[in-house]
Amino acid sequence: MTNKTALDHYRLLGRSGLRVSPLSLGTMTFGSDWGWGADETDARRIFDAYVDRGGNFVDTAVNYTDGASERMLGGFIKDKRERMVVATKFTMARDPANINSGGNHRYNLVRSVETSLRQLDTDRIDLMYLHAWDFTTSPEEVLRALDDLVRAGKILYVGICNTPAWRVAQLQSIADLRGWAPLVALQIEYSLVERTVEHELMPMARELGLGVMPWSPLGGGILTGKYRREDLSDDNDSDVAADRKGVIASTGHLNQRSLDIADVVGEVAAELGVSRSQVAIAWTLANPAVVSPIMGARTLEQAQDNFGALDVTLDDGQLARLNAASAPTPIFPDRFIGRPMAQQLIFGASTLLARR
Repeated sequence: MTNKTALDHYRLLGRSGLRVSPLSLGTMTFGSDWGWGADETDARRIFDAYVDRGGNFVDTAVNYTDGASERMLGGFIKDKRERMVVATKFTMARDPANINSGGNHRYNLVRSVETSLRQLDTDRIDLMYLHAWDFTTSPEEVLRALDDLVRAGKILYVGICNTPAWRVAQLQSIADLRGWAPLVALQIEYSLVERTVEHELMPMARELGLGVMPWSPLGGGILTGKYRREDLSDDNDSDVAADRKGVIASTGHLNQRSLDIADVVGEVAAELGVSRSQVAIAWTLANPAVVSPIMGARTLEQAQDNFGALDVTLDDGQLARLNAASAPTPIFPDRFIGRPMAQQLIFGASTLLARR
């Protein structure tokens, strides 16, 4: 059963001693430069509502809304900087015409940090994420560059997003061996419509001391009941799209199975008398590896509704129904080792040990 909490019931971030709120305020919706999102007035209302409830953990990126997100956030936190934990990210190209303005290499990292410090109008970044693995830069270059910035005081903690589990484990092992700044946070897509991360990424995070920060806990809005069967079409493919629905379709989640899962979310929400969004976020918080789901909102009403997820208690039966509706297909080696034959071969026929 999940327990009720509040934004000022802080949690430790991974293996660090840093204390953060159980919901992180995502600011990719701050600014309308990408054709959707909140203007500065609405963004300020959302930010103030979060902070007034004790929230202290905000998430942005150097490229969000072409820098508008960081610039707005910098103004919002100015008079309360020492209360806030500010996370931002580097990797994504800041200038499409400059081949070195994107990637994980030292050049882009240093330039991105300088840009973020200027846009946020602050003297340090509390948590710097590598936004996505570029499959090009060596692990040693990435880690040494991050560690140099930690030693210089420009960033305090290091996290990583959207990277294969084996690579994250390699990076953490190298950092520990060399005495470089370790990874303390793992930001990954995680929701009732995206549970494949439970195979490798989430167990790895727990073992290696990374707090999990789920992005898109509402499945891009699918779990809120926003989409219906009539929204399904042959256009739900992986092509790049400009509109919001097209972006969600391009993730591959806008399908019959996801809508079936959303139906179960709706049933549980009706039983509890709460919103579907609150049920979806509460479900992510039930996983012990999760520290702080990232909630994004375009309106104050959406933000206030998301805050309400911390008041939702899912009983064991409701969790079981949600888990059954969304269970990911097992993969190797769990698919093989979890079978009775393999268990008997490992432990003997007389006693089958419960696996973690």
